[in-house]
Amino acid sequence: MSRRLLIGGLSAGAAMVLLHPFSARAAANQAHLRIMETTDLHVNVFPYDYYADKPNDTMGLARTASIIDAIRAEASNSILVDNGDFLQGNPMGDYIAYQRGMKAGDMHPVIAAMNVLGYDCGTLGNHEFNYGLDFLFNVTNGANFPLVCANLTKGTLAGNAREDELFLKPYIILDRKVKDGSGAEHPIRIGLIGFVPPQIMTWDAKNLEGKAMTRDIVKAAQAWVPQMREEGADIVVALSHSGIGQQAYEENLENASVPLAAIEGIDAIVTGHSHLDFPGPKFEGVAGVDNVKGLVSGKPGVMGGFWGSHLGLIDLLLERDGGTWRVVSSTSEARPIYHREDKKVVANVGDKKEVLAAAQAEHDATLAYVRTPVGKTAAPLQSYFALVADDPSVQIVSQAQTWYIKDMLKETEYKDLPILSAAAPFKAGGRGGADYYTDVPAGDIAIRNVADLYLYPNTVQAVVITGAQVKNWLEMSAGMFNHVKPGAKDAVLLSDSFPSYNFDVMDGVTYAIDLSQPPKYDKDGKEINAGSNRIQNLQFSGKPIDPNQKFVIATNNYRAGGGGNFPEIGADKVVFVAPDTNRDVIVRYIIAEGTINPSADANWTFVPLAGTTVIFDSGPKARSYAAAVKGVKIEEAGEGTEGFARFRITL
Repeated sequence: MSRRLLIGGLSAGAAMVLLHPFSARAAANQAHLRIMETTDLHVNVFPYDYYADKPNDTMGLARTASIIDAIRAEASNSILVDNGDFLQGNPMGDYIAYQRGMKAGDMHPVIAAMNVLGYDCGTLGNHEFNYGLDFLFNVTNGANFPLVCANLTKGTLAGNAREDELFLKPYIILDRKVKDGSGAEHPIRIGLIGFVPPQIMTWDAKNLEGKAMTRDIVKAAQAWVPQMREEGADIVVALSHSGIGQQAYEENLENASVPLAAIEGIDAIVTGHSHLDFPGPKFEGVAGVDNVKGLVSGKPGVMGGFWGSHLGLIDLLLERDGGTWRVVSSTSEARPIYHREDKKVVANVGDKKEVLAAAQAEHDATLAYVRTPVGKTAAPLQSYFALVADDPSVQIVSQAQTWYIKDMLKETEYKDLPILSAAAPFKAGGRGGADYYTDVPAGDIAIRNVADLYLYPNTVQAVVITGAQVKNWLEMSAGMFNHVKPGAKDAVLLSDSFPSYNFDVMDGVTYAIDLSQPPKYDKDGKEINAGSNRIQNLQFSGKPIDPNQKFVIATNNYRAGGGGNFPEIGADKVVFVAPDTNRDVIVRYIIAEGTINPSADANWTFVPLAGTTVIFDSGPKARSYAAAVKGVKIEEAGEGTEGFARFRITL
């Protein structure tokens, strides 16, 4: 179906589809407008997990696409938008970026797939910049739909936002016709404006420094939305690649959708970045959010999951007021492509064949790429217990980082400083589900296994910090755990709000975590309990760490640049910037070693608490590894929710 026919036309067979109440009941001066959203696709065109090398019914634009025609048919008027993070995030993305390349005129498979669906507009997410600006714009030049971004500038910021030199148009205004309740057509002007998190300047400094700058999301909106209204936009929709976070405004918020939605002139907001679905249970009790009505700061809002797991839907009942339109009612829904029955994933939809065909050649090439062996492992690489004990999947990353940085610094002024390594588990269940874990058996290791260990195309960096700063780094990481009172029975161990990629394990030191003390820092790095000392018995070379001793820490560009807001960690501490990705370093390390032994060394554990037990969830396959975990005793504790298994630790 042509994009130009989306408004006012129903697909064949629409008579068999139950119309949304707004379409069914609209009066002569009223019209129903449906906004359909995809977000955080991360190159997941196929319902296929390249890391596990098997089909997966929870993902894939081909699945999401298969319901779009029917969902369009439920509404008399509709538009389709993408909210960013489409370009990076799985081995197909890396294959195109690092193996095949993107020359001017080349078509990227995710864009080819999106072009099938008739998008009306899209915006950029933070991961669009992971491969550099030239790569990004070679990709987006192939899109047959416009992309907008109001806060990404060329070079420095201008004196005011309207004078910024932007890479993309800040907004577009679609001139369309809508059918009202009587079937009559009327003109409507729909404004679409996009935003990217300002934190890209930290996360992708190597690609953006000196070339780009970001303006605060809210300030950019305050400048451009009135101009959209001045140009005659009847309805303004914000494409916010920014999560639903705090209500109070602060400059350069990463998750700014709540204060953004509050801006006068914005009628609706599509969100993303957080890999959640809104409306949904994760947003119960969030300030500024109505999880029942699907409102963000009183405006209709939606977040359509990730990897194609949901199609975000905002339905607006519009009323003609003189020569313009206004929103009189709304509903929001994140419609899933799958559900669970008896802990098993069941697909709600099939594939749209045209979408699969658009990326089939690249899918086949990616499979060949990820199956290439690079070495062997003498022990399994699995991450089922990566959040509760020293873990082999994190251990191998640290070993590779230390090996690399030691070689890189051997002729520098830092050659005599001790090297520690910080690494976090990326696949550790959580929002990714009960199968979202690394699980590589002993034997051959292929590129897909390395990509499974290290999901992101981060580059290696090294910082120099003091022993005192090492302790605070670990205090921040310890925010992964809830506060546990001594003597508690089956207290919940893991914090739902703390992301696993910020749970850094420090290799090269030994330490214990005291759960009886509250976290020193919150998930955003703010000190909330200044006197707390969760990190106990921190030692280097068998002796208490010297707070003044200097250490080199091998890490990645995200953390070294301030990502995660770890205390006192930022670009001013960086002493080495590698040209190599962490993933490439792991591959080189495995090739150099031939056979690796990734066994965890239990360099961290919990402080014993008499009579205290805690529980946590992991994947069902974790049961076969529980007995081998070092440093803690893990026992089964029944079934968790949504397909997870539950485990207990006696402290």
